Amino acid sequence: MPPASPFRKNAPRRSPFGNCFHAPQIPAASSGEFRCIKVGYSCLCGRVAAVNETAKPASGRKSPNLERHVPTPEYQFINTQSQLDQFVTQYALSPQVALDTEFVSEDSYRPELCLVQVAVEGRIFLIDPLAPLDLQRFWDWLVEGKRRTIVHSGREELRFCWQATGRFPQDVFDVQLAAALIGFPYPASYATLVATLLGEQLSKGETRSDWRRRPLGKRQSEYAAQDVAYLEPLARELAGRLQATGRMGWLAEEVATQQQVIRQQEEEQAWWRLPLLDRLTRRGLAIARNLWLWREAEAARRNIPPRWLLRDDLIVELARRQSADPRHIQSLRGMEKKHLARCIPEIAREVQKALELDESDLPDKPVRRNRPKLTVSGQLLSAVLGSICHQVGVAASLVATTDDVREWIAYRLDLPGAPKTAPRLARGWRAEVIGRKFEDILAGRLCLRIRDPASDQPLEWLPCPEPITGATCSTDHSGSDAPSAPTPANADPPVEPRSG
Repeated sequence: MPPASPFRKNAPRRSPFGNCFHAPQIPAASSGEFRCIKVGYSCLCGRVAAVNETAKPASGRKSPNLERHVPTPEYQFINTQSQLDQFVTQYALSPQVALDTEFVSEDSYRPELCLVQVAVEGRIFLIDPLAPLDLQRFWDWLVEGKRRTIVHSGREELRFCWQATGRFPQDVFDVQLAAALIGFPYPASYATLVATLLGEQLSKGETRSDWRRRPLGKRQSEYAAQDVAYLEPLARELAGRLQATGRMGWLAEEVATQQQVIRQQEEEQAWWRLPLLDRLTRRGLAIARNLWLWREAEAARRNIPPRWLLRDDLIVELARRQSADPRHIQSLRGMEKKHLARCIPEIAREVQKALELDESDLPDKPVRRNRPKLTVSGQLLSAVLGSICHQVGVAASLVATTDDVREWIAYRLDLPGAPKTAPRLARGWRAEVIGRKFEDILAGRLCLRIRDPASDQPLEWLPCPEPITGATCSTDHSGSDAPSAPTPANADPPVEPRSG
């Protein structure tokens, strides 16, 4: 049996999860001794633990339960350019890295990156972006090669990477998404996954910490190090379960979709997301576009959130009024604030530029898509969605929302206002797992019944003995739940399903 961990009195015990999580040794920064981070009931120390043996605690008491606080992992700060360059060189060929960041986004134009945590080859590094160093080499290192990058809810980490390089890491493993694909609630916190899968209780004391403060406190640094210490064993456990169920491709699909959304958000001019634009004329849309672009540039210059400078509703109201007169602009309620009063000449100039545009240069009015309500069928299939997800072991909140269900129905039945391209439930693994079952229900090939009214999942679907008469009939493109004889009140209109 290997020697006991210096963090605890008793030797490693058998893992209740059936797996032993080992990783390269982590040297203590001061003494050079090799310390281990215990994960679950196994030792993360680089040594092969005798997992078939059990040691009694030194106190003679019963073994503690799974909710134990974890030991503090060893970590090393990187706050000079030479240290960062050495890191990139030393780990140039590392096949795997765990990544997390700490940032503050409440009062800046973009989230302000305050700390980068990395676990690679059994060592943990805390990289300080606020120190006088250039992080470009780090981001370039991250996207080069075929190494796996492990994250938890890594949307912002991927965004930082895209902003620095215009690329994403080649192989991203998001443990939060992976957990949802095997039945964990979505979104599951890092602490929840560590406690459930690895049996450790993490500290939550620094979740609202000011990460811009320097020097960082000891508790802040320890908290940051813990955020990456368990990503690799989590990924190892989750990857095994995904492979066993044939769902690794599902994870790749989710990550690719996430990256596509980030790319679109970073590249597009999102002025058309302003509210109530469909009520404006084309000239009003030009004013709204100019004011939005001015607000973005000015907010970036001041490094403040854009809406702190000029609210969305004020932009739309100024666009509706179509007046470049500073007095009329100043008379609008909400424009009396001091910081806006100083901006009125610039706002007036932007409005005037839009008023002088030729008709051919004005933006087109957005097409307003009236989504069919589909209240009854939407609610029914949403309940079915929950039952299917429970049966196959995937988080329903990741799979689809009620609006997604209604969009799928409208698309499948080719109703007015339906999306022109395949919605979420008609693409990829969602179409295979959910869409086909929905198709069978709509076509009358499957019947629903309440199996156990007291159960959290009371629904059961069975093959219909024969096709249901009237399951498909002449198309009614009303797209609402209005009653029509002999259809019962509140029922959705029967329609002919889209072919293919």
